[in-house]
Amino acid sequence: MKALRYIKDCIPTSVKHSLRLIYNRSQGLTTGSLSHQEIAKLVKKVDPTILEIGCNDGSDTLALLNVMPNARIYCFEPDPRAIAHFKRNLTGRLDRATLIEVAVSNQNGQIEFHASSGGDRDEGWDQSGSIRRPKNHLRKHPWVKFDKIIAVRTCRLDDWCTETGIEEVDYIWMDVQGAEGDVIKGATRTLEKTRFLYTEYSNHELYAGQPSLKGLLAMLPGFKIVAKYGRSGDGDVLLRNTKKIALGG
Repeated sequence: MKALRYIKDCIPTSVKHSLRLIYNRSQGLTTGSLSHQEIAKLVKKVDPTILEIGCNDGSDTLALLNVMPNARIYCFEPDPRAIAHFKRNLTGRLDRATLIEVAVSNQNGQIEFHASSGGDRDEGWDQSGSIRRPKNHLRKHPWVKFDKIIAVRTCRLDDWCTETGIEEVDYIWMDVQGAEGDVIKGATRTLEKTRFLYTEYSNHELYAGQPSLKGLLAMLPGFKIVAKYGRSGDGDVLLRNTKKIALGG
C-alpha cells in the first residue's frame, strides 16, 4: 500500500487530471453541466414547452428565456422562500413563465416538506428541501440543516397536464432532491409525450427512498442516456425518449 501511495504521489497533477477525464469518459460522464444554450440546440424549437420541476428562485428560468424568448415554461416550486425570490426575479417575464406553487409527486393533496437551511444566507439555504426525508445528505453535506418541516400542496403531473391541456412536452428539467421516483410515478402519461428529461440523480440515497440512476432507468424504459454530468455516483443525467424520437416527435 505504501508503494502504491508513493507511486500515486509521484504522478504529476496534469497526468492525474488526464487520467480522471479518461475514467469519466469511460463511465459516460461529461465534466461541467448542460448549458442553457445546449438545451436550446437540443430541443430545436423556437417555442418549446418546458416543465421546470423544482425551479427554486427562477435563475434557470431566466437563463432559458434569454436563449429561448418564445418558450413556454411551467415552473413548479413548493418552498415559500424560493417562491418569493422567483416572483421578484421574474418580474416582467411571467407572460412566458407560469409559477405553480406545489411539489410534484405521485399524489394530489398535501405532504410534509423538509425545508433546508444553513449556510450564510439570511433566510437559510433553500436549495436542498425535499418531500423525502434527508438521509445520507446529513453526512455528506453536514452544513445543510433540515430543522423545519412544513406542509405543502402536491400534484400529480399527469393530472396537472390533463387539466392544463398540455399535449406535448419538449423538455423536463427536474431538480427535486431525492423525490425523482415520486414524480415519475405520477407522470407516466406525461413522460410518454416528453422528448427530453434532465434530472439530478444519486446512487448514495441522499434522501430516504431515493432511487439510484439504475432505479430511475428501470422506471423509464422508453428513455436512454444521452449524457451524464458530474462525478461518478452523483450528478445530472440527460435522457431522451426513444419512442418520441423514433416517431419524429
